[in-house]
Amino acid sequence: MTCQTYSLFVLSVIMIYFGRFGNSLILAQLQNDIDQLKADFNSSHSDVADGGPIFTEKLVNWTERNEKRIILSQIVSMYLEMLNNTDKSKAHVKHISEELYTLKDSLPDGLKKMKDLMDLAKLQMSDLKTQRKAVNELFSVLQKLVETSTSLKRKRSQSQRRCKC
Repeated sequence: MTCQTYSLFVLSVIMIYFGRFGNSLILAQLQNDIDQLKADFNSSHSDVADGGPIFTEKLVNWTERNEKRIILSQIVSMYLEMLNNTDKSKAHVKHISEELYTLKDSLPDGLKKMKDLMDLAKLQMSDLKTQRKAVNELFSVLQKLVETSTSLKRKRSQSQRRCKC
């Protein structure tokens, strides 16, 4: 895959994942719109290949449906942020933005979950008050972890019993 197709690939993954192809989105029109956007950004410039892809590599690590909703919602938001800083009077920019906004509306929980993860990353675990709160919540957190682990084991066990391979 060339660097010029990364945007189309990521957007295609997002659109296919949420069932937008076949409804109102015409892939050929979107391809044309993205080609025009590539021209706007001069994405054939040699530095585009430096450092590898920025989104597609990250999608590989997110395998579960709910996990993908989280990362894809963040990617959609980043594309929208990028497009908000461009000339929105251009038809291709407007069309891509409209499709992304439609997708964003179908991802209400993903952004909240991403925000929760970012809030956790900002916690100052060296702060005594934070440590006290964390210790008070430790048993509850461990209970949730054990419940989740037990549930996963049960699902694996049930699927193994069903399979008469």
